[in-house]
Amino acid sequence: MVVSDIEREFIDLYKENRSMFEAKTSAPVNKVRKSGIRDFERLGIHTSLQPLFQKNYRKYLEPQRMEFNLASVFQCDIPTLDAHVVLLVNGFFDKKNGNFLKELPSGIIIGSLAAASHEYPELFEKHYGKYAFHKDGLVALNSAFAQDGIFLYVPEGCVYKKPIQIVNLVMAKEDIMVQHRNLIVVEENAEAGVIICDHAMTPYKFLTNSVTEIYTAENASFDYVRVQNEHNSAVQLSHIFVNQEANSNMSSNIMTLHGGVVRNSVNVLLNGEGAENNSYGLYLVDKKQHVDNYTYIDHAKPNCISNQLYKGVLDDSATGAFNGRILVRKDSQKTRAFQANNNILLTDDAKIYTKPQLEIYADDVKCSHGATVGQLDEEALFYMRARGIPEKEARLIMMFAFAHEVIGNVKAEALLKRIDDLVEKRLKGELSPCDNCAMKCY
Repeated sequence: MVVSDIEREFIDLYKENRSMFEAKTSAPVNKVRKSGIRDFERLGIHTSLQPLFQKNYRKYLEPQRMEFNLASVFQCDIPTLDAHVVLLVNGFFDKKNGNFLKELPSGIIIGSLAAASHEYPELFEKHYGKYAFHKDGLVALNSAFAQDGIFLYVPEGCVYKKPIQIVNLVMAKEDIMVQHRNLIVVEENAEAGVIICDHAMTPYKFLTNSVTEIYTAENASFDYVRVQNEHNSAVQLSHIFVNQEANSNMSSNIMTLHGGVVRNSVNVLLNGEGAENNSYGLYLVDKKQHVDNYTYIDHAKPNCISNQLYKGVLDDSATGAFNGRILVRKDSQKTRAFQANNNILLTDDAKIYTKPQLEIYADDVKCSHGATVGQLDEEALFYMRARGIPEKEARLIMMFAFAHEVIGNVKAEALLKRIDDLVEKRLKGELSPCDNCAMKCY
């Protein structure tokens, strides 16, 4: 293939810094790193995405000292949430948050991916790079450049009810590009959950290209919630790869409240009989923002269940896309797979491109897929106004009820209430979700 100037820049940057990359991570990570740069040279960056990289980004290769009030960040986020909190700043684990690796009383290990790669090489050899396949050049790019991120290990039989909150900050005094990697391993009969909060803290152009690998062993249960709340100059390209073994249960809920360009890719392999996956998504966009959601659910074994519900509210000249694919393999009998994408367009200029897909090779299945695109129900609006509710308030109530079908799947009550508040403000057009916070994270 012909290598573009942007792609050549990354390839040269890798070669110049290869020794530094390899010194910071262990052999299993560096093995994947080498295959990553080879695959990136072959795959490149898709033509439609190349304009996103045509900025004068500083390639953020080493952590720098950042001065900020950590307590203010967390208070700004979810003040009543009882969670164990860890912090990433520009893709690097922040040591002010504690040691690079910490063992919780339950035996859970949480901390820096780079540190964990040296401390637990056998775990990394078994799991790292085993689920995030290089079919996309951006995933390969991340494999080549990623140095740090979050490592989470939940040992066999551990049931940890307290959520783990990962606060992911991008902040600098210039335009920067960040690439971090997360690895989550939940062993047999274990149960845990994470909440990821994405914030852009300074008004510069940011591009984040992240990859998260999640493994849930037999009978494991894992809950993944992500709240994306960055500003209009932020670009976030997020790739999630999930491998579920027999009778495991995983729920993911990705809520995009703000961001200039957001691209979420969720890939799930149901790799054991009786596995269940529930994937939810909510995106609220206005002005010229764009949100793209891609899902791929692979029913590789029989008697598995998957449910997908993605909803969007688009205003002004915003655009969105949903591309959802369900694959039911030949021997995956008794599959139950359901997919829905529902959208509300508040203006004639807002646009959504939706493509739900089913690919079924088994004959004893229950599957459905569908998409809706429309405006608010005028009859319902008339009914509410006839009962004394002002039109503006009636529209807000209807939009909030539409969005809450996704929000209602959040299990942590404090987080659910906080998201309700953020969504209500977002629907009102209030771009500052944290009016009383000195950090002004918008």
